[in-house]
Formats: sequence, C-alpha cells, structure tokens
Amino acid sequence: MAASTGPILAVGVIEFGNDYLNGRGLQFRVLLATGVAAGGLALLEHVPGMEPVATGIAWIALVTLMFTRMGGKPSPADTLRKVTGLLWT
Repeated sequence: MAASTGPILAVGVIEFGNDYLNGRGLQFRVLLATGVAAGGLALLEHVPGMEPVATGIAWIALVTLMFTRMGGKPSPADTLRKVTGLLWT
C-alpha cells in the first residue's frame, strides 16, 4: 500500500462523518472523491523522487481538514468537541 493512502483515506472518512454528524446526510461523493485522490497520490508516488511529495500532500490535507471550517459547517475538531462535550478555547 502506498504511504499516502492511509492519511488520504482518513481525510475521506473524517469528512464523511463530519457531514453526517452535522446533519448534511450521507455524502457519497466525498467517498468517490477520496478514492480518486488516493489513486492519484498512489500514482504520483510511483514517479521517481515523488514519494515524499505525495505523502506530504496527504498529511497536509489531513491537518488542514481537521481545523478548517468550510461551507458554513464546523470543522471536524469542532464536531469532535461538540460530540464529546470537551471544552477548550
């Protein structure tokens, strides 16, 4: 398995769950986009010298997703805080 596959699949699963928990229903296009992104990054890793780049892109996508509010919905970190009842500022 490519080194970028784990983080990019985590991005898709977290986004899918965040949409569901925030009342947007089941967004299957997120899963499709995740599969395309995982395949693209896996192909990019096969280019000589590009493995660290593809892995870096996947990890940057994961960190960015966790803390960015997009489209008027809370970030996954905000949703996690709401679901668990943890309070931090």
